Amino acid sequence: MDLAWNIVVGNVISLIAGIFIILSMWVNDEKQAYKHQFLNAFILMISSVFFLSWTGVTTMAIAATRNAMVYKDKLTFNWTVFFIIISIVLGLLVNTMGFVGLLPIIAIIQITLCNYYLKSIKTIKSGFIVNSAIHVIYFLAILDFSSAIIESVTALIGVVSLVRLIRTKC
Repeated sequence: MDLAWNIVVGNVISLIAGIFIILSMWVNDEKQAYKHQFLNAFILMISSVFFLSWTGVTTMAIAATRNAMVYKDKLTFNWTVFFIIISIVLGLLVNTMGFVGLLPIIAIIQITLCNYYLKSIKTIKSGFIVNSAIHVIYFLAILDFSSAIIESVTALIGVVSLVRLIRTKC
């Protein structure tokens, strides 16, 4: 396939993944949020192949696995450390994009730490919002425009949802 076709197919797949990232921001249940985060990461892993982003493929595979563990309440401190180490090592090994390729590594470390340490839906949403901001920059750099738009919308939905949650639970 040529690059233009890869970009089109990758954007379509990323659009599907975007549905799940938006749902993860909208729900107010931690388990449901992580279920949607798992599906998003798994589908983005597939779209990353079309963008020839091997760091993206690697970090999204790790993220999907980690999110499944969070969903099942199996993410321990040791697993957290493991996911961070493997994200750095494998991410750096497959990075062919210089600084841009470091962004998914930074994002996965940030969200892995959030997955372990943050337990309330308010702080979890805050972690998701920061992660979305990192991903917007990355997606724009690899020409994944549908994901960049969706992540931007997701961050906005997350902010609105977080404000609503704070107002109703204060």
